[in-house]
Amino acid sequence: MKNAFKEVTGSVVAPQGFLASGVFCDIKRLGTGKGSDKGPKRDLALIVSEVPATAAGMFTTNQVCAAPVKVCLEHLRAGRRGQAIVVNSGNANACTGRPGLADARAMAAATAAALHLPRTEVLVASTGRIGVRMPMANVREGIRRAAALLGNAPEHAAEAAEAIMTSDTRPKQVALEFMLDGQRVRIGGIAKGAGMIQPGMSETGRRPAARPLHATMLCFLTTDAAIGAPALQAALQEATAQSFNRITVDGDMSTNDTVLILANGLAGNSAARLRSRASRDAQVFQAALNRVCLDLAQMIVRDGEGVTRFVTVRVEGAENDADADAAARAVANSALVKTSWFGGDPNWGRIIDALGYSTAAVNEDRVDIGYSAPGSRRILWSLRRGQPTRATFEALCAAVAANEFDLHIRLNLGRGRAVIYAADLTEEYVEFNKGDVSDPASLGG
Repeated sequence: MKNAFKEVTGSVVAPQGFLASGVFCDIKRLGTGKGSDKGPKRDLALIVSEVPATAAGMFTTNQVCAAPVKVCLEHLRAGRRGQAIVVNSGNANACTGRPGLADARAMAAATAAALHLPRTEVLVASTGRIGVRMPMANVREGIRRAAALLGNAPEHAAEAAEAIMTSDTRPKQVALEFMLDGQRVRIGGIAKGAGMIQPGMSETGRRPAARPLHATMLCFLTTDAAIGAPALQAALQEATAQSFNRITVDGDMSTNDTVLILANGLAGNSAARLRSRASRDAQVFQAALNRVCLDLAQMIVRDGEGVTRFVTVRVEGAENDADADAAARAVANSALVKTSWFGGDPNWGRIIDALGYSTAAVNEDRVDIGYSAPGSRRILWSLRRGQPTRATFEALCAAVAANEFDLHIRLNLGRGRAVIYAADLTEEYVEFNKGDVSDPASLGG
C-alpha cells in the first residue's frame, strides 16, 4: 500500500477545488517575541474550497483553551461542514476573555462576508503570543486582501504555509496522490510548530478518561475525496493519534493546538465505500492520511527550537499500551535525558531513572536499553536485563552521535508498546525562550 502513494507539489491546493493565500497585515505589532522577529513576514492565511466541504477537527485538551478553538468547536457542532479556514500568526488570541471570543467570531464573519459563505462554514485558528488582544482592523484588512489573492498554484500554498509560522525556521508542506474507487484522489497539508510542542488533541477538546496529557502546533489538511463526516472524523482521530499526539519538543501543551481537514468530494469517488473502516478504500484513505500527518508531525520536531537531534523513542514489552506511552513520554521529556542527547552522551542511567519515576510498571532487572540507526533492526544494547553490556563507551557514543537515531527500551513485562518522536534540549532553546525583561517585545507568550 505504501508504494501506491505519490508525493506531489502544492500541499493544500494539490487536491481539486482548493485555493489558498497568505498576506502580511502586521498582526504582531503589539508584541512579537523573538520567534516573530522576521520583518514583514506573511501573518494571515486563507484556505478555501470552491464548493462546500465536509469538515473535521482535533483540538487541544489544555483546560485553558484559546478563543479560535472554541469557535471551531461551535461551528463544527453546527453541521460538520466547512468551506474556509482563516489563520493568523503572531497572536494566539488566548486568555483574552469575552472580547477575544468576539474577535475570533469576527474573524469568521469577516471571512464569510469576503467569500460570500455562511459564517458557520468558516473555521478559525491563531498562534502567537498569549494574552494580547487581536488588532482587528489589521485582521479585517488582511482577510480582505487575502480573499482577493486566492489561487491554486503551489506558490499560493507556500504563502499560506509561511503565514502560519511563528518560531519555525522553515515551512512544512506535503501532498500525496493515490487511487480510490478508480479515481485519482489527493490529500495535502501544511503545519507549523517549533516550541510549546507536546500536543494531546481530541475531537471535543476534552481529556478522555485515563489518557495521558500530551509554540502551538497547527495543521490544515485538504482532500478532494468524497467522505462522510463520521468517517472523516474517525480517520482524522486515528491519524492524529499516530502522529501529532506522538511528538514532543519541550513537553508543553499549547492553548491553541488544532488540526482541521476539509473534504470537498471533487475526486468523484464513492463516499459509501469509505463508511466501513474495514473496506479497502477506507484503509487506503487512512494510510494516506496517516502518512501526511506523520510527515508533517516529524517536520515539526526536526524544526524544534534549538533542536540538533531527532530521537524516536520505542518502548516495547510494557504491561499495556498505556504503560508504554507513559514510559516513553517520561524519557522523551526528561531534561536530563534530552541534554545528554544534545551532548552525545549515551547515558542509560538517566533513561532508567526516567522509566522508574514514570507511572509505568518497571522492574529494573528486566529492562533493556539500546540504540540503532533510524528504522534499523541492528540494535547496540547498552543495558540487558538491567545489567550493562560489553558494548564499549566509544561504540555507544558513535550510536548517538548522528542527528537522528532510535532509542529502544524493552520492559519485558508484557505486550504493550508505544512510539514517541522527540528532540534534544540545547543552550539555544534556553537562550531563545528565556526572554529579556529589559526588552518587553522579546518576551513570548
